[in-house]
Amino acid sequence: MTFSLIGTVVQLIVTVLTAGGLAGLFALMVVESFGVPPLPSEIILPFAGFLVATGAFPLVPTIVVALAGALVGAYVAYAIGRWWREHLKRIRIGPLGLEERHLARMDRWFAQHGEVTVALSRSLPVVRAYISYPAGTAEMPPARFGAYTLVGSIPWTLALVYAGIVLGHRWTVVQTYFQPLDYVAYALIVGFAIYIAVLYLRARRAAPAAPAPPEPGSSAPKGPASPPV
Repeated sequence: MTFSLIGTVVQLIVTVLTAGGLAGLFALMVVESFGVPPLPSEIILPFAGFLVATGAFPLVPTIVVALAGALVGAYVAYAIGRWWREHLKRIRIGPLGLEERHLARMDRWFAQHGEVTVALSRSLPVVRAYISYPAGTAEMPPARFGAYTLVGSIPWTLALVYAGIVLGHRWTVVQTYFQPLDYVAYALIVGFAIYIAVLYLRARRAAPAAPAPPEPGSSAPKGPASPPV
């Protein structure tokens, strides 16, 4: 049997929702909107819809809890993006790095198109889990960010829960569409590991060397030696 990362994620989602109920759904949607580790809502929400179809989950609370989890996770990512604004300018890999002019351009974009960008991105696979970071970095007003996150999340959530209700026991058909994402996920994990390793090595090289401790029995000179009289 070949290992499938997406298949493992599906089993994790099924286990959490089956054992944790609506609390498990809330936790999964928080992590999904946070984006680390990647848990696709395209699997979470259809299975939640299947549980609605079987009577295990009530319909309206399921939708409300899914939206609440998505909003909380989005705000966590937004806060990290906002807190990391100044740190981002100090991270460089060779010639690559964010400069003040790049951040200024991002600020202008979100000031003019932030609402549409956030709302549309919350209805796009993968992108929806990561749009909160640049929105926070660009310091988009928190109330507007939350409002348009909900605007974009509502149709996405309703559509996927409804798909799970309609598919019923065949909800796992959605898994077949995500098998190619195994390779994408592997590449992202390897790329992220390499990125962290490069940052660590650069920090080690930039750190000043600690002075060597004095040898036992020796004392540091207190000043220049006096010339003999």
